[in-house]
Amino acid sequence: MGKVEIESLEQLKLAFQKLPGIGPRSAERLAFHVLRSDRKEAAQLANAIIAVKDRVIHCSTCFNLTESNPCNLCSTANRDHTQVWVVEQPKDVIALEQTGLVRGVYHVLMGHIAPLDGIEPGDLTIDALMNRVRAQNVTEIILATNPTIEGDGTALYLESLLADTNVADTKVADAKVKVTRLARGLAVGSQLEYASLGMLEAAIRGRT
Repeated sequence: MGKVEIESLEQLKLAFQKLPGIGPRSAERLAFHVLRSDRKEAAQLANAIIAVKDRVIHCSTCFNLTESNPCNLCSTANRDHTQVWVVEQPKDVIALEQTGLVRGVYHVLMGHIAPLDGIEPGDLTIDALMNRVRAQNVTEIILATNPTIEGDGTALYLESLLADTNVADTKVADAKVKVTRLARGLAVGSQLEYASLGMLEAAIRGRT
């Protein structure tokens, strides 16, 4: 018996398969779900995807995802702008914000240093971070990279860059920027986005 193929449906399945974690069977279920949906629901899905591509940008200050520039976290006066939390990806900002314990602002590196994968410091937003520290009244940097080999390596590299960095705007001569890291409430090799709120709270409160 010949195989029945509907070109538009096959194209939709192939599109879903390009998404992370979606295999052929999952892609097929998603495609048939869209097919069974009414036109309004399908249009809402399509419009939502297009809106994300058209409207979401990176904040020019912290590089977090936003629809306005600067983002609402960077432009909020009641955040502690002297305290900068350095994370690898925008999704890490979401995880930390859910704890309700972060009063500072963020800087998103857009990855981690991984020489074997061809990712060098210049491929990240490290220069922008250093310029930010030199130009603004930053008194503390919290290195909230993931507790992985690459995340730890990136944190160590940043620690070396920030060593003996003076606070830009201070009345105290030679005041140094304080550099801390999240405590090991997080298991080595884990990811911030998958950590429970309890684990993140322990890591934040016990940072060293």
